[in-house]
Amino acid sequence: MRSLNSLIRSLDYTIVFARSMEAMRRFYSEVMEFELHRELGPQWVEYRVGSTMLALTERGMMFDDIAPPDGALSLQLAFRVAPDEVAIAASLLAHKGIAASAVVDQSWGHRTLFFRDPDGNVLEIYAEI
Repeated sequence: MRSLNSLIRSLDYTIVFARSMEAMRRFYSEVMEFELHRELGPQWVEYRVGSTMLALTERGMMFDDIAPPDGALSLQLAFRVAPDEVAIAASLLAHKGIAASAVVDQSWGHRTLFFRDPDGNVLEIYAEI
């Protein structure tokens, strides 16, 4: 019998259930500057991020689970860049008024920068060093 893993070819898109759709759309469009791929109405928007899609939706469209409390960590998204671009990303975020951690070279071989989106999700820009 085949395994489920043998059937899966790739991770095509990530869906973020937004607490504040308006704030999240503004953040991913204006701060992250992601390319709008398509909009399927006010409750669903997709951004192209490299070879994958990042979709924003509101709870209730497909699943109506209880939202995690404000301030509770829901997910972390990591975006890879070249090693010298982590500091550039930090500067661009600071220019846009986004609070971020210091750029740190981690013991496991990543240069990292952490910050949050309007819903409190942790975003990481990293490079392999």
